[in-house]
Amino acid sequence: MTITEKTISSKRIYEGKIINLRIDTIELPEQKYSKREIVEHNGGSAVIPVTEDNKIILVKQFRKAAEEYLIEIPAGKIDPSEDPKDCVIRELVEETGINAGKIEFLFKCYSTPGFSNEVLHIYAAYDLEFGAPAPDEDEYIEILKLDIDEAIKMIYDGEIKDCKTISAILAIRLKLS
Repeated sequence: MTITEKTISSKRIYEGKIINLRIDTIELPEQKYSKREIVEHNGGSAVIPVTEDNKIILVKQFRKAAEEYLIEIPAGKIDPSEDPKDCVIRELVEETGINAGKIEFLFKCYSTPGFSNEVLHIYAAYDLEFGAPAPDEDEYIEILKLDIDEAIKMIYDGEIKDCKTISAILAIRLKLS
């Protein structure tokens, strides 16, 4: 049996620079009704850079929402009407200074579909040329170069906690095996 939620009404209650928030009234089976709080987001692109010797480049930065430093793959918000691949190329250069000779789409996924429509587009980058990073003025980023097996150990040790990063590391490990 397939059950869908029909939107009866939608009210935007917040409009911001990165997200919007709306409350939808939905109809469920048997004429039951409920409300859903939805975070609207343009989506993001993220990339796992892979060196010639199969090491990966990650970034470490403080994330206010988590109140801690997180180790992540380079990523950013897709601008309105921006292609996800163009976003990932821009973010890779900004956060790491890397220009990639080859960008390969790996997969896309929802970050938190229980309350957000954000879709993440995940890529791998190869044939890397290293240059100087140019982060946004409010970004303070440390660049890490890790062996993939070391990164997987860091996942299981609780040092890498970001879901897009975990997914990308495991996907690239399978791809390179």
